[in-house]
Amino acid sequence: MNYEKLATEILANVGGSQNILNVWHCATRLRFKLKDETQADTKTIENLEGVVTVVQSAGQDQVVIGNSVSKVYDAITSLHSELGESDSKKTQADEKQSLINRLLAFVSSVFTPFLGALAASGILKGLLVLTTTLNIFSESDGAYQVWSAASDAIFYFLPLFIGFTAAKQLKVNQFVAVTIAGALVYPNLVSLLAETGGIDFFGLPIQAATYSDSVIPILLAIWLLSYIEPVFDKIFPESVRNIFTPLLSIMIMVPLTLLVVGPIGNIVSTILASILASLYNFSPTIAGFILGGIHQVIVIFGVHWALITLMINNISEYGQDPWLPIVCIAVFAQAGSALGVFLKTKNKKMKSLSGSAFVTAIFSITEPAIYGVNLKLKKPMYFALASSAIGGAIAGFGEVKASTFTFPGILAIPTYLGEGFIFEIVGLLTAICLAAGLTYFFGGVNNTPENADDLKAKDDETNRDDFKVLPIKGKTIHLSEVNDEVFASGVMGKGLAIIPEENIVRSPIQGTITTIFETKHAIGLTNKKGVEVLIHIGIDTVNLKGQYFDVLVKEGEQVALGQELVQCDFTKIKEAGYDPTVMMVITNSTDFPNLSINFEDEKLVTF
Repeated sequence: MNYEKLATEILANVGGSQNILNVWHCATRLRFKLKDETQADTKTIENLEGVVTVVQSAGQDQVVIGNSVSKVYDAITSLHSELGESDSKKTQADEKQSLINRLLAFVSSVFTPFLGALAASGILKGLLVLTTTLNIFSESDGAYQVWSAASDAIFYFLPLFIGFTAAKQLKVNQFVAVTIAGALVYPNLVSLLAETGGIDFFGLPIQAATYSDSVIPILLAIWLLSYIEPVFDKIFPESVRNIFTPLLSIMIMVPLTLLVVGPIGNIVSTILASILASLYNFSPTIAGFILGGIHQVIVIFGVHWALITLMINNISEYGQDPWLPIVCIAVFAQAGSALGVFLKTKNKKMKSLSGSAFVTAIFSITEPAIYGVNLKLKKPMYFALASSAIGGAIAGFGEVKASTFTFPGILAIPTYLGEGFIFEIVGLLTAICLAAGLTYFFGGVNNTPENADDLKAKDDETNRDDFKVLPIKGKTIHLSEVNDEVFASGVMGKGLAIIPEENIVRSPIQGTITTIFETKHAIGLTNKKGVEVLIHIGIDTVNLKGQYFDVLVKEGEQVALGQELVQCDFTKIKEAGYDPTVMMVITNSTDFPNLSINFEDEKLVTF
C-alpha cells in the first residue's frame, strides 16, 4: 500500500489540513476532529483503497484503516507536521457538540496514545497467571517478580499516564499534570495515609485513599487544572511565567486533589461501579445476555470508552471485573461471523478481507470484521450479536471474572482463570461456532456480487450494453481533464465526465438508488450485475449544502434507464463560483478487469 498516497487522498477529502482541528489514531482508526464536518466527503474516503469504512461518531470522523493505521497516520503528519502537534488549534466545533459527545471524544483521546502498552501489560499479566496455574513459575521466582513488575507498572502508575495525555488534550502543562498525578501515588505519602488513616493539611483532613489504578480522580484534577493554569498565565509576566505558574499550580492542585477532587472522583467511580454491579447482582445471566448482545453496537458508536473506564475502576477497587469476559465473547462472535463469510464466499476480495478480519478479531481488533464484512453484509452482523448475547449469558451464569484489565481477545483468556472459567470457554466456543454456522448457512453471503470471472460466466447478457445513456446531455471529456485530483487521478474508478448543456441528470443504468448524499450533489446507483455507479454533480459543490439541487428519487428506489434523478440549476451553480462538470464513475472498476470507457461508441461502458 502507498501510505503517502492514501494519506494525501484522505486529507483532500476531509476538507484539507485547514479543516482539521486535531487528528490521532487508535488501533485501527484515524480519528479526525474537524472544523466543518460537511466538508468531509465520507463516501469518497470509504471508496479509497486501504480504507475499510468511515464512521461519524462521538464528535469525530473516524476512518477505519486496520492494522496499518499508524503508518497512514505517520504519512499524514509527515505531509503536514503541524497536525501531529495541533495543541494550539482551539475548537469552535466543541461548542457545537453535545456534552456527551465531547466527553466521549475526550476519554477516547486520553486512552488512545498508550493503548498498546496497556493491552500488552494486561496480556503479560494473564500469561503470568497461566504460568503459575501450570506450575511453570512460582510467585517467588525472580523471573516472575521481574515480569510481574513489568505487567503491574502501567496499572499502578495509571494516573501518571492519564494525567499526561489528558493535559495534552486540555492544553495544559503536561509535566505539571504528571507531577500532580505522581503525588497521588507517592510511596511515602501513601504509606503515611495508610498507617495513620489520614493527616491534616492546615487543619483540613486528608483521608486515606488509594489512587493507583484509578481513572476518574486524575481526570477531574486535570480538568480543574485547565481552568486554574490560564489564570496564572495571565497574572504573571512572560519572564517569570514558566516558573511561577507551575509552582502555584502544583502547590494548589496537589492538596486540592487530595482534599476534594480525589475523594469526589472516588465517589463518582464507586457510584458508577455500583450501578453496573446492581444489574449484575440482579441477574448475572441477564446482564451477560444484554452486554453480550449490545457491546459491539456500543463500539460502533464509540461509547465503549466509558465502559472501559469502569472496567479499569472495578479491577482497581475490587481486584476483579465481571464485564471483560462477556466483552471477550462479543469479540469472538464478530470473529465467528467473519469466519463464516470466509468459508462461504466465492468472492476473492471478500474472502481475503474476511479471512484477515477473522484473525485480527481473534486478537481483539474487531473493526475490520464489523465494518469491512459483517455490517456490509448485514445478516452476519445480526448473527454475531445474537451469538454473543447467548455466549454472554453463559459467562454471566458462570459468574466469570477477569483478574486484570486487558483488551479482550484470545491472549486475554488466561486472565479469566478462576471460578467459572469453564463457562467462559463454553461461552467463547458457543459464540464463535454459532456465529460462523449461522452466517455460513443463512447469511446470504453469496447473494453479494462475486468475482469478475464468475460474473462473466453468468447469464447476464441482457445488461451488457445498458450504459447507453449519458447521465446528462453535454460535451464528454476524459476524467483526466477534470479539475479535481481525486477524480482525475482515477483513484475513484474508471469513468467519464460531461460538461453539461442541460439541467437534468438521468440514470445511465437500470438499477437501484443506493446512496443519495445529504448535500444532494452526488448519487450512487447499482445495477443487478453489481456495477456501482457514482454520479458527482459539479466540483466542490458539497459546499452548496443542497442549494440549487432537487433530487427526484429516493434511496432504495428502482430506476429505469434514462429516468430523471436530479434537477439542477447550473446557471446559479456557476454564478456561485463552482465548476459544473458532472462525473460518472464506476467505483468498483477493479472488480471488472475488462471494463472500458468508450467516447465514440454507442455503448459508453463495456465489460
